[in-house]
Amino acid sequence: MRAGAQTEVWAPRATRVRLRRLGDDGSTLDEREMTSGPGGWWQVDAALADGERYGFVLGDGDQLRPDPRSRRQPDGVHAASAAFDETAFTWTDGAWTGRQLAGGLIYELHVGTFTPSGTFDAAIDRLSHLVELGVTHVELLPVNAFNGPWNWGYDGVLWYAVHEGYGGPRGYQRFVDAAHAHGLAVIQDVVYNHLGPSGNYLPEFGPYLRAGSRTTWGDSIDLDQTPVRDYIIDNALMWLRDRHVDGLRLDAVHALHDDSRTHILKQLAERADALSAHEGRPLTLIAESDLNDPTLILPREAGGYGLTAQWSDDWHHAVHVALTGETSGYYADFAAPDAIEKVTDGGFFHDGTFSSFRDHVHGAPIPHEVPAWRLVTFTQDHDQIGNRAAGDRLSATLSDDRLAVAAVLTLTAPGTPMLFMGEEWGASTPWQFFTSHPEPELGRATAEGRIAEFARMGWDAAVVPDPQDPKTFERSHLDWGELASSRHARLLDLYRRLAALRRELPELTEPGIREPSVDLVVPADEPERRAFRIDRGGLSILINLTSADVEFDVAGQVLLATREFASTTDGTILLSESAAIVRR
Repeated sequence: MRAGAQTEVWAPRATRVRLRRLGDDGSTLDEREMTSGPGGWWQVDAALADGERYGFVLGDGDQLRPDPRSRRQPDGVHAASAAFDETAFTWTDGAWTGRQLAGGLIYELHVGTFTPSGTFDAAIDRLSHLVELGVTHVELLPVNAFNGPWNWGYDGVLWYAVHEGYGGPRGYQRFVDAAHAHGLAVIQDVVYNHLGPSGNYLPEFGPYLRAGSRTTWGDSIDLDQTPVRDYIIDNALMWLRDRHVDGLRLDAVHALHDDSRTHILKQLAERADALSAHEGRPLTLIAESDLNDPTLILPREAGGYGLTAQWSDDWHHAVHVALTGETSGYYADFAAPDAIEKVTDGGFFHDGTFSSFRDHVHGAPIPHEVPAWRLVTFTQDHDQIGNRAAGDRLSATLSDDRLAVAAVLTLTAPGTPMLFMGEEWGASTPWQFFTSHPEPELGRATAEGRIAEFARMGWDAAVVPDPQDPKTFERSHLDWGELASSRHARLLDLYRRLAALRRELPELTEPGIREPSVDLVVPADEPERRAFRIDRGGLSILINLTSADVEFDVAGQVLLATREFASTTDGTILLSESAAIVRR
């Protein structure tokens, strides 16, 4: 809805539209016929007060439908919308000038499982933890309205509304305002490539979906329709402008099927840059893409889309294989001896090379001029943990020593590092795939589909948790009591020291990485039994994944070591299954 003195809704598929207003008890107060206008827009002279319940009735039926642009759904995605006055909140962040991504540290969290109560207000109480950790950007998994009490957030059906269970849009405003008061930028994960399976009434209004064109999650969004493109652009601007968000993480942009002259991502980047200039603060757009295509982050002057950054799954895969030795599925190629070198020096491993998992040549090289911070790098994230059969973190299988090595790799990477909530203390709680579809048939199909998917990959069905079981959701909550354990506290202290070094040492945020900088010291056949040295300017990051002592021919001041080490008289350093940072 576009509201003011007039209430409007885009509904080109409707032959008749009525605006129905309801009382607090759900009874109908009045119902007014709307007038059809140009381009499929319907209008009526009616201003809605903050909190007033309303919806639209399409055709000659009697079913109320929520507003496609609803900003609040107090009773769920199947019920009436509520008018929401964004300007009624008193912001205190007038002095906030934002944070650029370069040199930053991102922390990804799911509001519903970050704290025991799973609300924005509860998350506010933990912001000081993130500040002490050294985080600069908080990235929230999707918070848009979805059906049921809990969900990862990627089943959203009303993109403008905020899930009421988290605290709704007013709670969201409080969170962003508090984050800025703590010096933290907020990045919001948004899903523009598909709609969830329950509560999606948009196709009744207009051609939001492209028939016959499917993604992994259902029909693709019809980007041939200008109002649908506007629906996406206006949504993005709402987060950035009205809700003071500092950036957006764009989910699975490879599923955006757009053959228009100006790709939707380029259009979005242009509008975000214009808003950034007007607001006087950096606005960040980060793409998740399976394409390994540098076009996303190339400047528009160079023929790119001009997005700020993109996730680097290749970096994750190479480091995951090195840490764990797993080589099944898409990990197979990353057992190559040069995997760490390629992702460190060039960003992508598959940069025009053959991908055995995809069975074709994949990706393209990133031009040398592109700064390294435009790749977001991580050893754990919601997908790489949650889409494992049991949702097990690295802490479930790796030793404390190896978790410490993972920390060093993550926070000394040339890209912009990202942590997944709880990673910083080696959280023992899993992060599992959970849903709460109220429809029994949908819940059953989700659970059966999950089991069948992992069965095809050779997993034992017995270890796959039922996503509809409330215990799956409960298990995925962080246990903050673990911080009282000396074991977890030691790892947290390491992450804090590493984040401090990133702030202190310019070499660790140096944007240029386009020179050979990785030396494979122990080239074992098994990737988890190798040792290598990564040089960044005057620093050397020494990584030993073997259980034996390895000599590194580097002399200098050891700034940090994850275990005791020895220095020889001839200027070498001996490490055993540990990591160190040395200033040469």
